[in-house]
Amino acid sequence: MRKKANPDLIDAGNPEWTDETFKQSVRFEAIPESLQAKLRGRPKAAVTKERITIRLSQDVVAQFRASGDGWQTRVDAALKDWLKTHSPA
Repeated sequence: MRKKANPDLIDAGNPEWTDETFKQSVRFEAIPESLQAKLRGRPKAAVTKERITIRLSQDVVAQFRASGDGWQTRVDAALKDWLKTHSPA
């Protein structure tokens, strides 16, 4: 006996699978390697960054955020560039 679907939980963009949907499905291992790599996301970086909490001026953060995606990486690059000519001590 199947449970009746809760209309409040129905998502038109991601409908519940039917028996037909399951028949058409393919195991992940059967998908070509190139597609598997895309579905897994990006590979883990060899050198990872450390998660910290830092307090910056609102205007500094606003300017970096306004520059679009990857703004945190640009903050990191700006700090690295600063370290080339300055001592943090």
